[in-house]
Formats: sequence, structure tokens, C-alpha cells
Amino acid sequence: MKIFRVNMTDLTAQIEDVPAEWQGLGGRALTSAVVAKEVEPTCHPLGKKNKLVFAPGLLTGSQAPNSGRLSVGAKSPLTGGIKESNAGGTASQKLARMGVKALIIEGQPEGDNFYGIHIDKDGIKIEKEADLVGKGNYEVIQRLVEKYSNQIGVITIGQAGESKLTAANISVKDPDGNIRSAGRGGLGAVMGSKRVKYITIDDNGAAPVQIVDSDKFKDAAKVFAKGLLEHPVTGQGLPTYGTNVLVNILNEAGGLPTQNFKTGRFEGANKISGETMHDVIESRKGKTSHGCHAGCVIKCSQIYNDKDGNYLTSGFEYETIWGFGADCCIDDLDIIAQADRICDDIGIDSIETAVTVGVAMEGGVIPFGDGPGLLKLLGEIKEGTYLGRILGNGAGFTGKALGVTRVPVVKNQGIPAYDPRAVKGVGLTYATSPMGADHTAGYSVATNILKVGGDVNPLGKEGNVELSRNLQIATAAVDSTGLCLFVAFCILDNAEAFQAIIDMLNAEYGISLTADDVTELGKFVLRTEREFNKAAGFTDKDDRLPEFFSDECPPHNTTWDFTDEEIDEVFNF
Repeated sequence: MKIFRVNMTDLTAQIEDVPAEWQGLGGRALTSAVVAKEVEPTCHPLGKKNKLVFAPGLLTGSQAPNSGRLSVGAKSPLTGGIKESNAGGTASQKLARMGVKALIIEGQPEGDNFYGIHIDKDGIKIEKEADLVGKGNYEVIQRLVEKYSNQIGVITIGQAGESKLTAANISVKDPDGNIRSAGRGGLGAVMGSKRVKYITIDDNGAAPVQIVDSDKFKDAAKVFAKGLLEHPVTGQGLPTYGTNVLVNILNEAGGLPTQNFKTGRFEGANKISGETMHDVIESRKGKTSHGCHAGCVIKCSQIYNDKDGNYLTSGFEYETIWGFGADCCIDDLDIIAQADRICDDIGIDSIETAVTVGVAMEGGVIPFGDGPGLLKLLGEIKEGTYLGRILGNGAGFTGKALGVTRVPVVKNQGIPAYDPRAVKGVGLTYATSPMGADHTAGYSVATNILKVGGDVNPLGKEGNVELSRNLQIATAAVDSTGLCLFVAFCILDNAEAFQAIIDMLNAEYGISLTADDVTELGKFVLRTEREFNKAAGFTDKDDRLPEFFSDECPPHNTTWDFTDEEIDEVFNF
């Protein structure tokens, strides 16, 4: 494995040996280690001193089930702190097969030209790109497939990334030529600041990833796949209804943020639920179960067609449907699907954008429930109007512009999909994660609501500090393997499946990790990220939820009632 480094200042590329300190790292552990070592914490996120890092996980490129995630890291222009965001699609597995431990993009070119980066068996090429500048991600992927082949891996930004909007994401081609996103933290703006429109990966002729003990690896992979397929969440709920199965569950729990976090229940929840979506997809001859990368056995994705049976969007996730749905009081799945497609095409985070539209509705830009108005606002972002640029810079920026005080952000990143007053474990994760408000950083919903891995009361304090802490540690480790986060549902309940992950790592690399080593990896990642943020100017006071969460939230009429001292205990390890 090698480090591939691209310097956009002088448009040169080189391939380097992996330093000893990075040999045992992958995915999030590696992106955060590179950013912490090579990026000045106080630098401008869109300036030449920031770096953009892509890293496959430790198991990516192998036959490990659900191991196709790609980690992307940089200093975030949205939060001002360290950021890792990850995505499915085909790029990560192709990079791993090409022997790319990490791709580091640094510097900034002079002038207004954009560039494309191409990686193949002959190395790295950097070429000026004019034809695809200003184009959306769907067209970019289609034209790059026509130029190379459908087997090409593609990483790209849309118009939002080109405009360096701080909610811009990075898009990754999936096996069908559709779009998956490294969504959070504005990393598409960092790619745009480097003047990189796209990266293509051609792994034709690449050798398989080397496995030290292939027999032990295959045995462990079988145990792991069996665990995933037999667990009720990863083997039944997610493949049948996708992540959107959570709409009715969270609505019943009173934790579905509605009307910009005013209440925890939405009257139109059933109209946008996973069960309803499943029936709509079937009636329109879409796909109710679909993998976003090769080797996925959970297949929680889907293909959603419009009323005429034409493809509209895929990877139609709960958080997006919640945001444009319940939070904005819109109960039309087709409107929400159109919004999801627009976000994918222009390359902007659908979670941040949905939270932003909720804030804009509170500020009177359009009324709550206005579906056509929502689509028009997304058109403003695409066109780059003044209003569009305000919205495209996220919920915090929009709240300031409109004088709104109910702005659900932590470290300036929009809070997603679960009200912290009704799901208190995830509230602690939102408050304390180095990433800003991010449900995936420590998904306590699994235990608070779904009762996976135990049962911790979501409405009380007891046990939630420990729950958030332990899940953040575990998640940092899982994000470093390249495994999909959803494997956590299984391994929280199935010790044999958890051990199988360790066995796969040991078999691939010829090492002897233990469960304690995996825990230490997670702690190392979190300490690295926290130290970067501290050097960037963050303090414990940044680990807090907005003050409006001290107001009661119907239907439980609970409040966010953790003291500063209790919150600070999350990272006491």
C-alpha cells in the first residue's frame, strides 16, 4: 500500500511509502491522523493550507461483507474543526485494489481552472477540465462513464462544491451509476477550493487485496455474514423498509423532530414512512432492496421511481425524509424524493439542507408545509442566487441571516432526525462528538429506542453518558475498518459477529488484535480529533446543545436537562 499525494499548487503527483505511524490505520483513523499531522488547526478551511484526504478502510477491497465505505477527511469549513465523512459506492474498493492507502490532495492552483484527477495502473494524471464545470453530478458521472467505462470509479462535486458552499458534499458513483454521498461537514467545498471537479479510478489490471491467511479470513467472513443476515434489524428491517423504517418508530417514541424541532410527532408521519415508501416503490416497479457497493448483504438502499416509473432517486434515507418531511411539515414522498435528487445532483448535504429549510421556514421565507416552495429554494441554491448562497452555507448561517433563534446546530452543523429531549443518548453524542451534530458518531438510538445492545431509557439520564461514550469509541473503530455503520446493530447483540471482525483483520494482516486493541483504536481516533479541535480553538463550551432545548418538547414534555459537568463526563476516558 502507498500514499498517493497530489499537489494542486504545482500540479504534481507522487507516490510515497506509508510512514510507520500510519501502517495500522485505515478509514477514519487514517484521515484524522493525516489531518492532525499535516493541517494547521487554525488554517482557513478553504485556503491552501487545508488538505483533503481519501482513505479506504482496513478491510476495504477484501471479501469482508459490507466493507466498501470510503472515509474523507479535512478541516471542515462548516464546523471549523476536524471532519470525517464517509460514503458507499465503488471508489473505496477500487482505491484499495489499486494499493492506495490514502489519497492526499493539498495546495491550491492559481487561476480559475478546474481539474480532473485520474488514477490507473500507470499512476496519477492531472488534467484541466472545462466541459464538466458547472454540471451536476448525474451528468458528470454519465459523461465520465462514456469516456472510460461503467466500471470506472468516480468521486465528484456538483455546483455547490464549485461555489464552495459550506454545506457542499462529495459524491461517489455507485455500481448502477447513481450517487452516494460523503455528506456532512462541507467537504465538497474543500474539494472545490482545490479546484478539483472529479477524481476517476480505473482499477483494471489491479491485483486482489493480499490476505495473509485466506482460509481463516473466509471462515470469519462467513460467520460475520451469517450474523448480519440473522439479526432482525440488519437481516429483516433494513432490507425490507430501508432506514426509513424509523419514521413511524421515532414518531411513536415522540422523538421525530417536527416543525423545526417544536414537537416530537408529525401528523403526516405515516404518509412518509418506510412502510408506505416500500409499497410505493413496489407499485412503481422500483427496487425495495439494493446495495450501494459490492459485497453488501444488508442492502438497505432502494431505487425510488416517479409516478411514471422513471428513476428518481436511490439511497433515499430516513434522515433526508425526516428533514424535508417532518421537520418541514411536508407529507408528500414524491416532493421529498425530488428534493433528494436535487441535493444529489448539485452536491449538497441533504441533512444540512433540510435543517436549513426548516430554519428558513421559521424565518418566514416560505411557510411550513410548502413542498413546491421547497423545490424552488433548492433551485436557488443550484443557480447560486444571493438567497441560494445563504441557504447553501447551512442552518447556522441562515439562522443568523434571518434573525432566527431556534437554530438546531452544534458546532454550526445541523442536528439530524432525532430530538435530543426524547432520545437523550444521541443528544450527548450531538453535543460532544468532535464532528459536530452527527447521529452516526455514536448512534444511541439503537439502544435507547430499538433496544439493541441493551435498554437505556431515552427520556432519563441514567446510563446515557456511558452509552454515548462507548458508542462513540466503537464507532470510531468501525469507521476505520471500512465497514458500514449498520453492522453495529448486529455486533452489539452478537459477540461472535464482533469477534469475526477482529478475526478478519488478523487474518488479512497477519496480526493478533484483541477486542481491547479495537477499543484502543477508537479512543486513539477520538483523542486525535479532540486535540485538533482544541488547537483550532474549541473548548468544552462548544460541546453544548442550543439553549432552546431547555424548552419542553411535546408529547413527553421533556427537556434537555444534562448539566455541563455531566456532558463533560462523556469524554472522560
